[in-house]
Amino acid sequence: MAAIFHGFGPAAAALSSSSSFDSKRFQLPSLKSQTERKGSVLVVRSDGRVIPGSNPKGRSAGKLVTNAVAAKADSSATATASKPGHELLLFEALREGLEEEMDRDPTVCVMGEDVGHYGGSYKVTKDLATKYGDLRVLDTPIAENSFTGMAIGAAMTGLRPIVEGMNMGFLLLAFNQISNNCGMLHYTSGGQFTIPVVIRGPGGVGRQLGAEHSQRLESYFQSIPGIQMVACSTPYNAKGLMKAAIRSENPVILFEHVLLYNLKERIPDEEYVLSLEEAEMVRPGEHITILTYSRMRYHVMQAAKTLVNKGYDPEVIDIRSLKPFDLHTIGNSVKKTHRVLIVEECMRTGGIGASLTAAISENFHDYLDAPIVCLSSQDVPTPYAGTLEEWTVVQPAQIVAAVEQLCQ
Repeated sequence: MAAIFHGFGPAAAALSSSSSFDSKRFQLPSLKSQTERKGSVLVVRSDGRVIPGSNPKGRSAGKLVTNAVAAKADSSATATASKPGHELLLFEALREGLEEEMDRDPTVCVMGEDVGHYGGSYKVTKDLATKYGDLRVLDTPIAENSFTGMAIGAAMTGLRPIVEGMNMGFLLLAFNQISNNCGMLHYTSGGQFTIPVVIRGPGGVGRQLGAEHSQRLESYFQSIPGIQMVACSTPYNAKGLMKAAIRSENPVILFEHVLLYNLKERIPDEEYVLSLEEAEMVRPGEHITILTYSRMRYHVMQAAKTLVNKGYDPEVIDIRSLKPFDLHTIGNSVKKTHRVLIVEECMRTGGIGASLTAAISENFHDYLDAPIVCLSSQDVPTPYAGTLEEWTVVQPAQIVAAVEQLCQ
């Protein structure tokens, strides 16, 4: 049985507590100063190429570059731009992946609030009820614990349900079902049941309902045995991860960020499925490894161009798999650069960054020439006011400053 949980949530971020790292430099400004083919399916793997970089000592002055493009091309974009394909927004890529899997496998079904004829709050399931009928695209009452539990039971009988929680924060209401049922049933049943469920639901920042819950859920769910977690950041990997999650025999939580829904990208016309356990090499580099995911990928790439202009050569990795971590890709990068900066949108305490810091320290401590630094959102409720929200979430200028200090 397979169950998919689809949800939107920001990336978690946290500042290093190391005594040798000056965290004061990265405090937000005060109010006054703030102005393999497999069968017929293409299995896409991360690009691990290494490109030599420039010398960090040759720093050049310059203001923060505002466009989110780094000097070295995004490897996934480069791989697909030269091939025939079609352009989709991220939410359309999710729908296309979902529709392809519903065509391929009649056991795939969707349930959640307003996912039917309304098409979902963010139109990810638009027109699917008309095509597949009300039993495969099921509108549910406003009762997350009930329909999440129902989806898990359906997965036990052989279906592959996809649960949309409408908002990731609402899935707190189904935490018992996700933790004690979804995550544990394979083990407590002695392996009699697999739970192929996908859980998904929108999440974002302060102006989006349930932002702080979205941030916290990443760390909450990470602690649950038996559940995989992935976060999409582009239309290309959104579709590939969605398809992979649906086909998985494990329960999968797919985090989507609501502020990336209108991001457009050209994706291949041919079918492809991504690995649920592989990170993506976004930008090869030599001087420092920057690990990030979800929306913070774009803040990092914005900072990367400024860093290149200053003479640095950062290696940027979108970790994508929040559980388990791709320690092969991450480890190879750390062995090359010897410095690590983690950038996330989640809160500092108990976030993804904290777990990632521990994993790197345990496995690659001897390769580090500097403390691991983690930039995260502040441990405060995310403000709804836009200006205040920017002060709680990691900004590109903070990333640039952190890299400069780490590479000294």
